[in-house]
Amino acid sequence: MSKGIAITGMGIVSSIGLTVEENFDALINGKTGISAIDNIDTAHKNDLKVGEIKKTNQELAQLLGLPADNNFSRTAMLGAIAAKQAVANAGIIDINEYNTGLISSTSVGGMDMTERFFYDYFESEENRRYIESHDAGDVTHKIANELGLKGFVTTISTACSSAANAIMLGARLIKSGKLDRVIVGGTDALSKFTINGFKTLMIYSDTYNTPFDNDRKGLNLGEAAAFLVLESEEAVKKSNKKVLAYLSGYGNANDAYHQTASSENGDGAFLSMEKAFKVSGLVPADIDYINAHGTATPNNDLSEGRAIIRAFGTEVPDFSSTKPFTGHTLAAAAAIEAVYSVLALQNNLVYPNLNFKTKMEEFNLVPQTVLKEKEINHVLSNSFGFGGNCSTLLFSKS
Repeated sequence: MSKGIAITGMGIVSSIGLTVEENFDALINGKTGISAIDNIDTAHKNDLKVGEIKKTNQELAQLLGLPADNNFSRTAMLGAIAAKQAVANAGIIDINEYNTGLISSTSVGGMDMTERFFYDYFESEENRRYIESHDAGDVTHKIANELGLKGFVTTISTACSSAANAIMLGARLIKSGKLDRVIVGGTDALSKFTINGFKTLMIYSDTYNTPFDNDRKGLNLGEAAAFLVLESEEAVKKSNKKVLAYLSGYGNANDAYHQTASSENGDGAFLSMEKAFKVSGLVPADIDYINAHGTATPNNDLSEGRAIIRAFGTEVPDFSSTKPFTGHTLAAAAAIEAVYSVLALQNNLVYPNLNFKTKMEEFNLVPQTVLKEKEINHVLSNSFGFGGNCSTLLFSKS
């Protein structure tokens, strides 16, 4: 039986680090990236916390060597940095040596820049250049250009499950023989629009987020980008690549319940986990750690908890949400949590679910609250988005 699709490279930038190593150090030492807002001029600056990358757009542009008159959004710059890291980590010298694609995901796109200049586009030729970088696809093409990639390029935007679906599509393209190698992941920057939007939905916490806690108030938004390099078995053998881990299973479902809420019994979440098990050939008892979606909203944690109980019964493995570290990074969430899942496999660790105090009254689930060492061979990672789009990825030790 095939182990799955090989993962040969990873790259990440988030509020807890600008590299894979920095992110891992923060995870094992309990260093949260949730803080006050510095880079956005918003009325909520002093009353909401975010997972913000403490680099200005000018500093990010310098890291990429971009000219002063570039029209890169922050989303595109974060994505390009993470994708370049992943390619370097995979030891790729010639990006077009194999039939290679890029599948990127985003929900914000270039909005973080276009919203700044909305009122002065008619007056300013200088600022109109950002209109062209507004759409989600522009982000992906900018990343592809930075990589020098000439092959298949596409964009996925399914809200908070976006990167999981990008990873899933990449795996399917390799399995079907359409591509030999795919760079997959997601990127999203913080913006006024998303901060105001989640505040309007009344699911934004005024303090640090507390996933699976009975007294949870809501999420903290974050910004991040992460990409993985997926390669076919043939490509790995030809180049004698080191395999970091395998993507062994994946599943996507939609509970068709509500525009912004998950169904009360976690129907979509349960189905996506069930499908992932079927693809992988694994059973629930094989899973050693669940990296939960765990947004700390009243609806998600109840719905996801019920889905986990439906899938695992009374034998729920160790689980935690890493969003108290990074905030909820929307389309990038599944990608950064994929990196964290691979690191968990490589280092045999379960990350702590920070800020947890009180068990939810609806069920008897308690997340892992301190760093735990144990043998980990398989990790399940959940990501659920608006519109009912639910996705599950399974990662296995190489």
